[in-house]
Order: sequence, then C-alpha cells, then structure tokens
Amino acid sequence: MKIIDTHTHIYAEEFDNDLDNVILRAKQAGVEKILLPNIDRESLDRLHKLSDRYPDYCLPMMGLHPTSVGADWKEQLSFLKKLFAIRHYVAVGEIGIDLYWDKTYEQEQKLAFEEQLRWSIEYDLPVSIHSRDAISECIEGIKNVGPEKLRGAFHSFGGTEQELVDILSLGNFLIGINGVVTFKNSTLSTVLKATDLSKIIIETDAPYLAPVPYRGKRNETSYTVNIAQKLADIFTVEIDEVGEITTENAVKLFGLEK
Repeated sequence: MKIIDTHTHIYAEEFDNDLDNVILRAKQAGVEKILLPNIDRESLDRLHKLSDRYPDYCLPMMGLHPTSVGADWKEQLSFLKKLFAIRHYVAVGEIGIDLYWDKTYEQEQKLAFEEQLRWSIEYDLPVSIHSRDAISECIEGIKNVGPEKLRGAFHSFGGTEQELVDILSLGNFLIGINGVVTFKNSTLSTVLKATDLSKIIIETDAPYLAPVPYRGKRNETSYTVNIAQKLADIFTVEIDEVGEITTENAVKLFGLEK
C-alpha cells in the first residue's frame, strides 16, 4: 500500500505534542509524501520548520488562504510571492474563494485568487484550490486567467455531480477527496460515480475532517488509509489499486519524485 496525503496542516499547533509520532504512523501506513499548504504570513514559520525537519517527505506549498484575505491582502501577497525566489514549493496553495464563513471580502478574495493563479503560470506550478460554497466562482476565476495554462486540484471536493463535471471540463484539474467521503450524510459516494480514480487524489486536511471511525477527533495523515478504503468500496476495486492510481495522479500533478 502506498499513498500520498496531498493536503494537510500537520504543522498546526494541534500536533505540537506528538508530531514525530504522527509522521511515524503515516510512514507505517504507507504514506510516501505529505504536502503542506500554507495559510498566511502567520503560518510560515511552522510550515517551513516542518518541511525543513522532514525534507523530501513533508513538502510545502505557498499561498494565501481565502479566509485570510482582508484589507491587507495586497501586502500579504507581495510578501508571500517573494518567497518563491528563496525556497522551492510544490504548488501555489492554499488559495481560492470561501463564501461560507464571511462574504465581507468577497471581491478581494476573487482578486487575490486570480493573482495567485497567475503565479501558477509564472512559476509553472499547480494550484491547490479551496472552494467552499464557491466552486462556480473559482471556475470563473480560472476561466478569467486561462484554464489552458493552469493545472491543479480542487481540494476537499464536496460538490454536486454537475460541479464535478464543470471542474473536470476545465481539462487539467483533479479533485481532492478526504474524510468527508466516509460521512453518512455525504453524497460523494454517488457523485463520484460520474468520474473514476484517474481524476482523484487523496488528502486529509488534518487536523480537520477526520474520517469515520475517527470523526469528531483530530485528523492525521495515517487516516488516508480509511479514505482509500472508502474509495475502493465506491469503485469496487482493491485498496492497493486506489493507492497506486491516486499516488500516480499526485506524482504527475505536483511533479514529485518517486
């Protein structure tokens, strides 16, 4: 069994007391790489410390999370962009639009999203997109910038079948599936039938969205196995095949070394 956690925040303070054990359990579960999306300027130190502590295993992204977009968004983007000249990142992320929590800076979120999409083109990197209650708005932003020049993943996908079709019609985008797929009230088991494993990558979004049977507890990377098992059930294949295909998808999308 091999697998890649393509989106996790295990650099967060929730892991301060047992981070090395979290990494060990991930390796024991067959996780080959862990991808770390940034949030904002405040998360940089933790992000970089973890990626420096586990080089070639914990791989950082760089971007400004939509819920961190505020009045100072231009200043934040200016600061974060300079880091691409200093460090290597596997993606521009976590970027996007979030209309679930607060719409105060909706227009600024859209502008910040499109600016960071342009970074993706400039640095030839994929993007990791946060699109809570805003899948259509994110698709619009991609079309504004140029879908033929962009590639990436809609992380934590939980949309409708039509939204899935719309994402895949962009041509170069995959969907990130996490613990939500195991929830009883999730419609993903049905929605995912509209595609196949070639369009899916696995993530945890830890410490959030722990899969069943850990729902409500702190999530961690080793729980990718539970997500892979659910996908195996949905597509009626062996769990090893899920790991093989989704890992290859992640390797190609993020330009990872095997």
